[in-house]
Amino acid sequence: MAKAAAVLAIEGADAAGPAVLVCEHASNALPKDWGDPGIDAAQQQSHVAWDPGALDLARGLARLLDAPLIFGRVSRLIYDLNRPPHSPAAMPDRSELHDIPGNRDLAPALRRRRTDEIYLPFHAALAAMLAHRLAIGQMPVLITVHSFTPVYFGRPRAVEFGVIHDRDDRLARAIAAAATGLETRLNAPYSAADGVAHTLALHATPMGLRHAMLELRNDLLAGGAGAAMAQRLAPVLRAAIGDAA
Repeated sequence: MAKAAAVLAIEGADAAGPAVLVCEHASNALPKDWGDPGIDAAQQQSHVAWDPGALDLARGLARLLDAPLIFGRVSRLIYDLNRPPHSPAAMPDRSELHDIPGNRDLAPALRRRRTDEIYLPFHAALAAMLAHRLAIGQMPVLITVHSFTPVYFGRPRAVEFGVIHDRDDRLARAIAAAATGLETRLNAPYSAADGVAHTLALHATPMGLRHAMLELRNDLLAGGAGAAMAQRLAPVLRAAIGDAA
């Protein structure tokens, strides 16, 4: 339990709403136990190491939707919880334009340890959360919360709010069709074809659960704006969950 608590947190486990929220890239923490990834302080604060603003948004949505929230407590540079163990992006040695020298040529024993102590406990906890709801006759809706950088490989991104899905597009389409005042696109700036829907594919699709991955451009979450964005999006999610049933 102590090891699991170091890499994941659950808030509102007994919340009664239909949604279960996940924030895989909530933290930029780089615990010394995992070694030095070789990045500087500015990189650690940037999208390289985490999804800035995503946790504040996820917490706001969880409160407004009466939903449980599970989130990661270590940087995606140690282990990206939205990637399977065989993916090069699970423990990346490069992120966009940034080299991650500490992840280059990782020893197999360290890759296995990161998988054992970070990836497996997180996804076991999420699977249990969903299974407990299914066991009492609920059909939870799985929503993952992310942010993305306004400029990627030197190119500005016009999209402000992306909604991504795995095989079942009902919930994502209902969210993307809603009036939010944001430049909203379905399956942008990424899609499942880019390998970004692992959590949805692992937990929602096999159980037939409605699902969506929310991507907010991180400049819209800066300076503590996540709570206000949650107020803006919660009614949209609530209506979409009902409409997509």
